[in-house]
Amino acid sequence: MANKIWQLYSSQNKSVSALEYTTSESQNTVKNEKILAVAAVSQRADALDALRGIAVLAMVLSGTIARKTLPAWMYHAQLPPPDHVFNNKLAGLTWVDLVFPFFLFAMGAAIPLALSRRIAKGWDTKKVVLFILQRGCLLAFFAIFLQHIRPTVISPDEATRLKWWLGLCGFFLLFLMYVRWSQKWSAWLRRGLTLAAWSAGIVFVSHIKYPSGVGFSVDRSDIILMVLANMAVFGSLIWLFTRSNVWLRVGILGLLLAARLSSSADGWINLVWSSSPAPWLFQFDYLKYLFVVIPGTVVGDLLNRWIEYYSPAESSYAKWKSWRYFSILVLMLAIDLILLIGLQARWVWQTSLVTLMLCLCGLVLLKKPGNVTENLLNYLYKWGFYWLALGLLFEPYQGGIKKDSATMSYFFVTAGMAIFLLIGLTVIIDVFQKRWFLQLFIDNGLNPMIGYAGFANIIWPILVLTKWEPVIVEMTSSNPFMGFLRGFGYTAILALIVMVFTRLKLFLRT
Repeated sequence: MANKIWQLYSSQNKSVSALEYTTSESQNTVKNEKILAVAAVSQRADALDALRGIAVLAMVLSGTIARKTLPAWMYHAQLPPPDHVFNNKLAGLTWVDLVFPFFLFAMGAAIPLALSRRIAKGWDTKKVVLFILQRGCLLAFFAIFLQHIRPTVISPDEATRLKWWLGLCGFFLLFLMYVRWSQKWSAWLRRGLTLAAWSAGIVFVSHIKYPSGVGFSVDRSDIILMVLANMAVFGSLIWLFTRSNVWLRVGILGLLLAARLSSSADGWINLVWSSSPAPWLFQFDYLKYLFVVIPGTVVGDLLNRWIEYYSPAESSYAKWKSWRYFSILVLMLAIDLILLIGLQARWVWQTSLVTLMLCLCGLVLLKKPGNVTENLLNYLYKWGFYWLALGLLFEPYQGGIKKDSATMSYFFVTAGMAIFLLIGLTVIIDVFQKRWFLQLFIDNGLNPMIGYAGFANIIWPILVLTKWEPVIVEMTSSNPFMGFLRGFGYTAILALIVMVFTRLKLFLRT
């Protein structure tokens, strides 16, 4: 059976290049959607979940490490120690700068996986579009509600105990508003509980008094989540209407690039770009993150095809030896590490040259795939190589790679690095069968919104209310390394909390 599946798969792309493969496969997407959905139900792209989990936990770690004089690469490149004053002229790239684009990339890659299943169930275009808009609205309100229940937003006074209780209660209501109730319960009970939770949540935030004197306001939102809401909508719509033509989707990036470059000059594009009918919900500037999301959707298509043809017995058709897989793993991690070190140190041409040489070695390591997983890695690598090369060519433009305001180099370099990390995670999980090694990240990737909201609204309030927080701060303030350990400990505790929620199948619907 596995041999027949592999013959079917390989016969479609034996004589085409990586790019031609993607195009031809995209044209067959609609025809194969029903088969695809059935396969996807029984298997997930665990490496993608692990990538998302790594991004979320890294985001938590970067926000909880003590503001001490750690090395500059422990902070955003444009917020260097010791003063951490924002400098928009300072170019560079640190691991902290990667967490947001990695999460965006994972979101983009998940779009084809999620929507293909619904299309295969018989959903027409109108129903899918309504689902996309509903998802965007849920995530947007999540961003607004979460910002209203942040203890530091409710009151800047650290001595106010009430704000910590409000933060805890707010998270409890947020959880009830977005949790996926068990399908074993009746539909009316699930809807009733959700409606009651939303009613209580709206009443709750409408009665909180904020320092500005303004109560509930749609202008008060978490900017990261609001950007994610926009990307969930626009990325999904673009994929939906270009799912059978990947080159049209890539071509949209060209149009977006032209609009972004022209928006800085006087003219009608600048007027349109700077306006918005609802600036609290949408701004044209958010569309720049499609430079990361759309490459993610291309990878999602490849993962979709891999899930369709994957079989546990396919390992017997592998051509690559274990040492070759291990070399690929090391190479992917090494390229990402070299990029971080070189671009942050501003050894730009040296880093570009070394990266090019290593990427050429990668072409040799990943050539002549023998089964569907090897084929997946081969095409993932070529796409990653392309985006990375494009990003490095853009590096001198706009004063070097920067997160804020994000440069073209930043988008494409981080997209390529995300693909390389995804390849490494795939080797560990699906080739070496070491899923347990990354299980904590997978569990957190399956439930990212709890991880995102968990520290500020669960761990921190509990520590303050139990009076453990000043004790921990005093114990970890002796030197910068201890401050880092504090953040690492907070992140580890949060990761375990999210893992428990995931094991109990308590997911937030975002």
